[in-house]
Amino acid sequence: MPNVAKWEPRWPAASNWEYSSGSSQVCGFFAAPASIVTRRTGKNRQNIREFPWGGTGQEETSIEAAAPSRPSGFFMLFPKGKRPTRRALRDFAQTQRTTSITHDPEFDSFPRPVDPEALQADAIDADYHPNPNDSPAEAGDTCASVDDLVWVEMMREGLTFDILGIAPGDPAAFPSIEHHFDLESVPSASGYEALQIMPGQHLSGGHNAIPVVKSMLALARDLTHHLEHLEAVVWPAARSAIGRRFFESVTTAWLEGGAFPALGLTAFTQTMDGAIQSVGLDFWIGQELRIEAPLSADKVAATRLGVRLINQLIIVGGLTESERVTAPDGSRLVMRPSRNGKFIRVWQE
Repeated sequence: MPNVAKWEPRWPAASNWEYSSGSSQVCGFFAAPASIVTRRTGKNRQNIREFPWGGTGQEETSIEAAAPSRPSGFFMLFPKGKRPTRRALRDFAQTQRTTSITHDPEFDSFPRPVDPEALQADAIDADYHPNPNDSPAEAGDTCASVDDLVWVEMMREGLTFDILGIAPGDPAAFPSIEHHFDLESVPSASGYEALQIMPGQHLSGGHNAIPVVKSMLALARDLTHHLEHLEAVVWPAARSAIGRRFFESVTTAWLEGGAFPALGLTAFTQTMDGAIQSVGLDFWIGQELRIEAPLSADKVAATRLGVRLINQLIIVGGLTESERVTAPDGSRLVMRPSRNGKFIRVWQE
């Protein structure tokens, strides 16, 4: 869970999300016999000792070690200016039995304890700003301005997820997209803004565990029911954008025991030698599927075959030795791991 401490804010660590304030954050505290000022700019941190006798001081500069890489989760795309606010997400959570907001920095860093029932909604919504003339104690004892707190933490069935890019703050970094499903064209940053859903820090070691991803999928699916301006969901592992209705349909089917949504949570591309190869399957099983020529000559048929095989591979968790299977048309196929184990090659027997 992202944590906002009293004097030194810490921010969610993500490969394609970066905290930016527009100016350096300066937080001060006194440590006898010198006061220490911590100045932050992005990941850079400077500890400056200022001595009371007027010396020039000693400056210590350090760059924080990068946190272990975390999955980028899902991205939800909205037309520009249509991303949800905190209020919209609170309204969503109130309608759910299995989902709740477990941490909202704007609310949690409010200047003083208040009775939530007596607090006016607009006082804690995203457009609330402390009085710039207030002292730090009156402003909430934090160096972070409310403008910078553009995320909330949600819990669904015991698992927590961070939601980043909430309006009116900056959107999440726009994801890379190469494949699209149930969309007329590939969405671009010129027409859309992104909201990001990613596993909380306590889930960082199991980000590709199926129960975790299913819970995150369920949260994204539920949000599609509530956020009327949502137009597409992006799954970065496959670099795929999925239209709202198609995402809702295939996700619900899988969550209820149906087939894995291979068209969306994986994709397919044609290689230079004519094979049809999956994109993003390695996230799930550590291997990509490769349908070799001439079996791949009919691209539509090869893709349908790939969808069926991926569903089975998700169930068994990959392939470590050769197997023979029967194709939908009754022909016999050979499935064999590549020498490096990174691909599962398929051809007719």
